[in-house]
Amino acid sequence: MKRQPKFINYLSYGLGDFLGAGAFALTAAWLLFFLTTFCNLTAVQAGSIFAIARIVDAIAAPTMGYITDNFHKTKLGRRFGRRKFFILAAIPLVLVYTLIWVDGFNYWYYLLTYILFELVYSMILIPYDTLAAEMSNDYKVRSKFTGARMFVAQASAVFAAFIPGRLVEALGKDDPLTFLYSGIIFTVIFLIVLTLLYKNTWERPLDEIPVEKTISKRTFLQNVHKIYADLFSTLRVKTFRHHLGMYLGGYLSQDVFNAVFTYFVVFALMQSAVDASNLLTFMYAMQIFGVWIALTLTIKLNPAPAFRTAIFFFIAGIVGFIVLKYTGTLNSTALLFVMIGICGLGRGGLNYIPWNNYAFIPDVDEALTGQRREGVFAGVMSLIRKGTQALAVFLVSVALQESGFVSGQGSQPESAVNMIISILLFGTLIFLVGGLIISYRYKLTKENHVILLAEIERLKNGGSKKDVSPEARQVFEQLTGWEYEKTWGNNKIGYENLINYKENLTKSKHKKAV
Repeated sequence: MKRQPKFINYLSYGLGDFLGAGAFALTAAWLLFFLTTFCNLTAVQAGSIFAIARIVDAIAAPTMGYITDNFHKTKLGRRFGRRKFFILAAIPLVLVYTLIWVDGFNYWYYLLTYILFELVYSMILIPYDTLAAEMSNDYKVRSKFTGARMFVAQASAVFAAFIPGRLVEALGKDDPLTFLYSGIIFTVIFLIVLTLLYKNTWERPLDEIPVEKTISKRTFLQNVHKIYADLFSTLRVKTFRHHLGMYLGGYLSQDVFNAVFTYFVVFALMQSAVDASNLLTFMYAMQIFGVWIALTLTIKLNPAPAFRTAIFFFIAGIVGFIVLKYTGTLNSTALLFVMIGICGLGRGGLNYIPWNNYAFIPDVDEALTGQRREGVFAGVMSLIRKGTQALAVFLVSVALQESGFVSGQGSQPESAVNMIISILLFGTLIFLVGGLIISYRYKLTKENHVILLAEIERLKNGGSKKDVSPEARQVFEQLTGWEYEKTWGNNKIGYENLINYKENLTKSKHKKAV
């Protein structure tokens, strides 16, 4: 009997993203500023910390995805859950987040502490990302889980913007303890929400996890081969490629915005860090309403049209800021809040819709490969998400330094200010327009998802592929990007299918030789 989620389950699952989005928002909005203002790091040094951490994550993220997909084969996995064991184990380790925000150390300290936190972050977020697909197959239930996650994500982002601003007011703009206290507050919240997440969520039953056809005992090199074969094989799924295009368009535009917006407010608009905090706080609050709008539009119109609506909101807000800057209307505080509010409505949708889409990608992958690989996709998503964010921050930091930006100064040369404005406008629009174009190719809807699941269930129950209905055939081919006859594991997609294909090919050659 399928478990029916209750309010506490939706809430606890959603609260899990207080770490995912909250930590992300705090570091994205403030860490570059903190390192260049209070830690005597140049813009490039600070940006390189993000970039180097991603190199480590290129190994850690897919490895964690592989481990969680296979951890049910161990005693610990069977007792605590193949996903949830790592959430439980990470609860005490999350204390490392506080260490990032201590001033007075050198470059190597900040690099090491950030890498350590990112490893813990992957340890939590990769299994967490799989849970919505694990807990239910129902389109509406998954959408509600994603909605709960996104509402909490936006609320945590409000905290990430609001708390530093209030501490600046209390301690003064030149006190680095502002950020240390922010880190401590968030760490305490992380400990609480991870406990609730572990207690009030569940995983797919063990008897529903497909058994590997190949021998499970592999050498170290074979395991490495499997990890990266599975990693790159995800790009062979048509719907996942389109999902990534939308995801990167929405999130990279926000990464660029986040990295440069505090600088834009302080040096281009000539406002204080407190003003930047207030604007960001209002933007994140409006993102909550943006999630609600996106959730409603996604259910009524399906994901792609809702995504395009969110993009138009975000573009309107960004262009509005540039207009205010060059028309001399910066003294109108109300207009600044109007523009940031419009940005928030768009960003809420850009956050919700890709993650709502993601919950259904493993179903499309199962149609193609005949396997459940939530952990593999979670690893890919985490790697790409953090990698692109780090690249965006690094490129912003390089652009700032090359334009003459001087760390620790209360004002900047005109060349640096012009670069800040250009990054805010063009750096965001490039990715938004790219995501907009790709959204027209995204075809997964609530209607064809029902057909997809029904055909998967028919095949699981021993149904013949020869008896497929024309409608199911069309959906399988449209979403996977493969001919129907080559779906359901009849291909070389993923390590297991690749090994099976090679074995069958060898047997076929042997028979011909005989």
